[in-house]
Amino acid sequence: MLNLEEFLTHSRKALEMMIHFVGKQAFRTFLWTAFLHFIFTTAEHVKDISPSSILQREKRAWKWNMMLVYEEKQPSDPPEIIGRLKNTLFDENNVKFKLSGDGAGDIFILSKTGEVLVLKKLDRETASSYTLKAEIIDIKSGRKLEDDTEFTIHVQDINDNGPVFSETYTGFVKERAEKGTKVLTVNATDKDDPSTPHGLIMYELLNGTNFFSINNKTGEISTKVDTLDRETQSEYKLRVKASDMFGVKNAAKQTADTVVTINIKDINDNVASFSKERYKFSVKEDEPAGFNIGRLDINDRDEKQNKNATFTIDQSQTETFDVKLNDNNDGVLILKKKLDYETKPSYNFTIKLQEHVVQPPDNTNLRSSAQILITVEDVDEPPVFTQTEYTFSVREGQKNIIVGTVSAKDTDKTSHRIRYSISLSAWPVNINSETGQLTLKNALDREAKDVHEFLVTAEEESTSRLKSSAVVKINVLDINDNDPYLDKDKVYICESDESGTIIDVIGATDKDENPGKFHFTLKGKHSNFSLHDNLNNTVSIILNHGGFSAKNPVEEHLDIEVIDGGNPPRKITRSLQLEVCVCGRERQKEYCVAYNRSGVSVSAVIAILLCILTILVIVILFVLRKRYQKEVLAAVKKPSSEIHEQLVVYDEEGGGEMDTNVYDVSILTSARSDTRLGPDPPPPAMYAVVKKPSACKGDMAVMIGVKKDEADHDRDGIPYDTLHIYGYEGSESLAGSLSSLESSSSVTSDLDYDFLNDWGPRFRTLAQIYGSEGNTSY
Repeated sequence: MLNLEEFLTHSRKALEMMIHFVGKQAFRTFLWTAFLHFIFTTAEHVKDISPSSILQREKRAWKWNMMLVYEEKQPSDPPEIIGRLKNTLFDENNVKFKLSGDGAGDIFILSKTGEVLVLKKLDRETASSYTLKAEIIDIKSGRKLEDDTEFTIHVQDINDNGPVFSETYTGFVKERAEKGTKVLTVNATDKDDPSTPHGLIMYELLNGTNFFSINNKTGEISTKVDTLDRETQSEYKLRVKASDMFGVKNAAKQTADTVVTINIKDINDNVASFSKERYKFSVKEDEPAGFNIGRLDINDRDEKQNKNATFTIDQSQTETFDVKLNDNNDGVLILKKKLDYETKPSYNFTIKLQEHVVQPPDNTNLRSSAQILITVEDVDEPPVFTQTEYTFSVREGQKNIIVGTVSAKDTDKTSHRIRYSISLSAWPVNINSETGQLTLKNALDREAKDVHEFLVTAEEESTSRLKSSAVVKINVLDINDNDPYLDKDKVYICESDESGTIIDVIGATDKDENPGKFHFTLKGKHSNFSLHDNLNNTVSIILNHGGFSAKNPVEEHLDIEVIDGGNPPRKITRSLQLEVCVCGRERQKEYCVAYNRSGVSVSAVIAILLCILTILVIVILFVLRKRYQKEVLAAVKKPSSEIHEQLVVYDEEGGGEMDTNVYDVSILTSARSDTRLGPDPPPPAMYAVVKKPSACKGDMAVMIGVKKDEADHDRDGIPYDTLHIYGYEGSESLAGSLSSLESSSSVTSDLDYDFLNDWGPRFRTLAQIYGSEGNTSY
């Protein structure tokens, strides 16, 4: 027999083994299920036997066992019973149960006795629980006997899903990284319940465990050593396995694996060295500076970006050669200046190599220096000038002088003769083809061009006829050959300017390079003005007397003599135009009038002559017209009482307001001789109609013919471009003569002209002139 202590000890060991086998979470679920089952089972048989139980009303309550169902379980026939509904008050024979909620009637149904049945296979990953409601109904009346109650059916998980890696993994780590350096973290997922061993995942490395390790819970991969070497192995492919049922031994596990690629990043941990002990090159002597002589290959196990070699050339050759790095960080020997076979046909020197690395090199047999041998190849070179650029100076204005001499030679051993030339003839110099002497062709002008630049060519007298060129510059030196001039040609004076007023400040300039200081002098008699030299190549013009008026300008200009500071100095007199202006308060011009000298200007003389000529022409025409009028009167030879003035259209107002034409005076004659007139003859017509010349009779027709004949034969007279109408009253006119020729006699006439008022509005003007002063009947 075991005592109590031994029993408890064995029981604890059994529980520990059970927990280790099924897991802590599964064991907790088992204990909780067993406890609930024990409570619900024993509660059915417990009765209240206390004295108060006879008087106490039993409380209505629903009752059922904890309902659990495992996923992925195939449906059976008859269906599996996972629980039973029961009410503590009602007799099961008189009631029935009704189920509603998630999956009711489709997944879960009730038997007549309230047992819960499962009809389908369940998947916890799709639905982990179902919430339903139960009703209790009286069979006879169909009435609901109790309020609905809600309960949950839990779907128990099984290990039906395995781990899954959702991506591929690539990581990087520097070579020689420290132990424990994190590289990357892998992650696998499992759809099973993570609170059970079914969903707990464990990670494991299947290879590469000598260099890397993995955390079996988190999946973090890190370095296990600090000797990773990219030059030995630049890439590692690790196989990682993930399995569920973590912590459960001998359990059926589901697994998944993936390949993780780890790249080793390079660092500069290897020293570069020359690939050879000696490098040989050949260079032509005419190769230009910057020419790539050849490549100095170096060995470096590191990648290109970590090849940081430094080359050092013998000090004696640093002016001629240099080493640069190419795209692969190898050395390239560069020519810094041209070689000369005739001077030195070969070169032999040493180049050293150094590189600073992360760790000291293990190999001491590295080539840190190399011997360089360069052979210079002879070529037929063109002539070489003693200077690449020649500069000479000449003074402007000189010609036929020697400017200077250029010189070139053949550096080859053959040493051919050299001839010089200038390719263009437009340059201002000639060159001696044998000596290279430059001579001016024409005088130069610095103000036109201060520097002349051209090329001189030197050519060998050989079959190859090689050429070379040099630049020649001629600077033209200045002489004082330009006159100074004022920067203004006009100044103004204000009417309000008083004595001592500075009316303007003018300066002087000169095209010469260094004209020096300018000196100003006022020439001529100009008592109204004086000059003040400001000692800065400007001069102030000062008004000595005020009181000028724009209406009476009397002077025209100021003559100012300007002398420059050249050697020898040049002087010139410039005229400065003056004008008088009406100005505002700040001497701003409003309007100006230029000064005039006494006398008449050319334009005024021309205008006066034109006016005189016009007047003479008018007078001549007037005299000719009068002469022709007298000749006409003499040719008619009729009594003066019968000849009246010529009636011509002049657009002057006639007898009436509308009349601008002549009157037919024949009406006046016919009015007197008309036999039909009674004692009170009718007044003349309102308007006299002009008759054509063909209708005229008697003396008037003769007169018109004479006038026409005169006009046709007179070459000096003005041509008649209008038809002149002549009225003839006749000797029997009642009105008498209205001609101006006899107007003097009519003034004293006793004839009463008041009757003209009766002839209508066209004769009222005549009635007003010749009628009585008291007649106002019109």
